[in-house]
Amino acid sequence: MPAVLQAQVADIADGYRSTLVLNIITLCVCIFILHVHDETTWASLAWFGSAIVVIAARAYAMQALTRRGALMSAPKGSLTILSLGALALGLIWAALPWTVANFEPLGRHAPLFLMMGGMAAGSVIKQIGYTPLALNYSIPILISLMINLIGIWRLNEVLVGLCLSLMIFVFIRRSIWAENMFVSSQVARHEATALADSLTRANSDILRQNSRLEALANRDTLTGLANRMFFHGRLAGDIARATVVKEQVALLIFDVERFQSINDTLGHSAGDALLREIAARLSFIVEDGSLIARLGGDEFAVVVSGPEALERARAHAAAVLEASRRPIHWHQRQAVVGLSVGLAAYPDHADDAEELLACADMALYDAKRGDRRQLREFDPDLRRNAERKRIIEQDLERAIDTGSLGAWFQPQVDLMSRRITGFEALVRWQHPQLGFVSPPEIVNAARTVHLSEQLTARIAGDACLLARRLPALGLKDVTVALNVSPREFALYSVASMLHRVTAAHDVDPSALEVEITEEAILDPALADEQLKQLEQAGYKLAVDDFGMGHSSLAYLIGLKVDRLKIDRSFVKDVARSETNQKLISAMVSLGQSLSLEIVVEGVETPEDAAILARLGCGTAQGYLFARPMPPSALDTWIAEHQPTADLKRKAKAKHLSVA
Repeated sequence: MPAVLQAQVADIADGYRSTLVLNIITLCVCIFILHVHDETTWASLAWFGSAIVVIAARAYAMQALTRRGALMSAPKGSLTILSLGALALGLIWAALPWTVANFEPLGRHAPLFLMMGGMAAGSVIKQIGYTPLALNYSIPILISLMINLIGIWRLNEVLVGLCLSLMIFVFIRRSIWAENMFVSSQVARHEATALADSLTRANSDILRQNSRLEALANRDTLTGLANRMFFHGRLAGDIARATVVKEQVALLIFDVERFQSINDTLGHSAGDALLREIAARLSFIVEDGSLIARLGGDEFAVVVSGPEALERARAHAAAVLEASRRPIHWHQRQAVVGLSVGLAAYPDHADDAEELLACADMALYDAKRGDRRQLREFDPDLRRNAERKRIIEQDLERAIDTGSLGAWFQPQVDLMSRRITGFEALVRWQHPQLGFVSPPEIVNAARTVHLSEQLTARIAGDACLLARRLPALGLKDVTVALNVSPREFALYSVASMLHRVTAAHDVDPSALEVEITEEAILDPALADEQLKQLEQAGYKLAVDDFGMGHSSLAYLIGLKVDRLKIDRSFVKDVARSETNQKLISAMVSLGQSLSLEIVVEGVETPEDAAILARLGCGTAQGYLFARPMPPSALDTWIAEHQPTADLKRKAKAKHLSVA
């Protein structure tokens, strides 16, 4: 066991210096005794010098092993070296009787005999930790004495020599026993120490794990702020306390503007560094003990409780918004990162923690929907709007399937002859609970709940039903237009959907007109391929809200658009606006140069219609001619507004249908 070997080395090293010093003193005494008896010879001096050299070598070896750290790092090798040194010195001592002429161990040389025996016995007693070293030193000395005693061959010397041989046997057994005891004690000590260390480490690990678990339970690992779990507990606790002491609890929710783009362009490490900087800035600004938490992603929260909580929350929000105008520096980069803030308060806006968080979220969403970088306080209208939005999204699919949602149609007429030239299909929904639901609400809800394709397919189906009836009503070659939101081109294949619908209703694609806004045209990667497919299939194409975007003329020519619909913002009060008249005249000239029919929307007065006709506009739609109407009202309106030249065809069609 390495630990036992290290303990044996340490035991030897502990008394090594005193052992060598004792050897030197004893050597000097031996030489002095020989000198007193006038028995000093070159042999005895050589013996003394050899002993001094061996002692010096042993001292140097111990110093070298200590300096290199070999005593602990290589204890087994160190013990071998030290044992060899002990053997060398033991052999030197064993040679002493052979350097003295006529050595008499029990006579005049008894002092030398006693000193040699004492050194051997002392070695066995002192070096109980490692038997080989003690025996390497003592056995050569004792054997030398035993040989000298028995060699004299006198009774006394022989008896002492035999006793000495017995002593050698006892020394060997005693040394082995002592070493075993030493090893056993060291093993027990090591095991006890290891157990104590293990318990200490286990206790430290438990404390460290507890601290880590506590930190994980309460702290966000990225920013060091409170995490979402701790935030919920603190918010509920503050509200419970506020209920008792009749105080307010204000909640601020912060959202980082353009954070996703930073993550996408600079990487997640840059995003993490930015979040840490924002957290540091919040901690620096909010110093009144309010809880600051990271709810996840790029969303932070501040819970303000105590006296004047709402006013303090407003002050915090204003300070944070002001600070957000300054650049944030991180990783040798900088950026101005705006924040949007939503604020709600208990009990003014909510009755519990969950409702308060929902109110603050609604206020934040309203802030992000506006100009951003601003504070929005919760307004009850936000809850009503959110509930309305939820109901619309919840009931939309059923309305599409049951037909309670469908298309109404607004006629398009020739400005000169007032002949009907087409109809535009407009989505309409009269909700049983909410009443009229506006088209933007319907389109946004469909996108949210992934029903855009089903919604447009429903309107396209109603348009196909009308297109099949129009010839019987005396309106041949009259198209029905339907709007396609630009974003729909990215959600599904509009061309494939329209192909399925027209095939199911047996309607020629040329009977339908697809109205798209300019922003769809400006994104070829999004809509180009599908628009080409629509064109090749025979659908007529119209650009809706023309003039509000920046259409490429080359793209309009290449796409073979049939009609341009001038946005109603240019048409309103055109009779009194010279600027609008010039703009419309320019757009009409553009359309004529590209052989495109011009349609104007939002015509409401005869004066506007007259000006538009004079400016060269051919087709118009608006409240002056008709409001959007359900399919059931179209027959009557068409009968009343069909020009006189078409009455015979209408009567003939009616006669054939009766027959």
